[in-house]
Amino acid sequence: MGAGSFGTAMAKVVADAGNKVVLWGRRPEVVEEINSRHLNEEYLPGIALPEGLRATTDPAEALAGADFVCLAVPSQTLRENLAGWLPLFPDGAVFVSLMKGIEMGTGLRMTEVIAEVTGAGPERIGLLGGPNFAVEIARGEPGASVAACSDEETALRLQEIFMTPYFRVYTSTDVVGCELGGAVKNVIALCVGIATGLGFGDSTRALLLTRGLAEIIRLGVALGAEEPTFAGLAGLGDLAATCTSPLSRNRTFGENLGRGMSLEEVIAVTKQTAEGVKSSEAVLALARKHLVEMPITEVVAAVMHHGVPIQEAYLKLMTRSPKPERYGV
Repeated sequence: MGAGSFGTAMAKVVADAGNKVVLWGRRPEVVEEINSRHLNEEYLPGIALPEGLRATTDPAEALAGADFVCLAVPSQTLRENLAGWLPLFPDGAVFVSLMKGIEMGTGLRMTEVIAEVTGAGPERIGLLGGPNFAVEIARGEPGASVAACSDEETALRLQEIFMTPYFRVYTSTDVVGCELGGAVKNVIALCVGIATGLGFGDSTRALLLTRGLAEIIRLGVALGAEEPTFAGLAGLGDLAATCTSPLSRNRTFGENLGRGMSLEEVIAVTKQTAEGVKSSEAVLALARKHLVEMPITEVVAAVMHHGVPIQEAYLKLMTRSPKPERYGV
């Protein structure tokens, strides 16, 4: 459900794994191009899609008889979309979150939103997380991800439907850890992008990536995640890719800010969703609720939502009181 770049790329993966796939998209011209030319030029230019991959603008048609419902819509629209589709979901279908964000206002992770709206039990809700850029996956470049569900049998089923010769899938039962890693890394990548735009080099990027990982671990453990998860694909792997690649929407968004564009100007030229922009405020609220200190997230939220100038935020971050480097600090 969602024919943007990532939704289309993952539909291709699932089809390449030998499954029957129907892709829902809201725009008729995108759906028509997928069906007639096996292309989605706006979101994945030049990538040939499997002939058996069918698209539709009708959610009822897309969902009819589905065993797995893979959700690839912007995180802040998930609740509204789920509510509209609620009567159409097949009984017993497994919901798979392909989204990386925290819902504003509630502080809920995407799997929690799915559970709240659909009433599905934890054995029917999973997610796919890891360092995956849509265009690279769609090209068939070697990649890997983590299929997570609190029910191990469901995680294994997810592993099976996504596994291809070019896309390797591991399993995890740590839904909280895999989901938080994917959501908070977007916020850290915004800060890395800002630093890059300001002209700072690799030492600064390494500082932000490393201390950003410490923030993710602190929040994750406070919410019940397993610490080793953050050393894996859905933790460090996803963070490193998002903070270092020019393909990263969040890093690019931050770079434009660092180069002197206003927030409004960057939003205007950003074609696809940079999830960290809205999620930064939600992540910070979640951290404060659980008494977790997240200074990088705090300055990103201040810049994105409270009009704090970048130079002021930078000084605030670098003049914090000195501490020893150890876990939890």
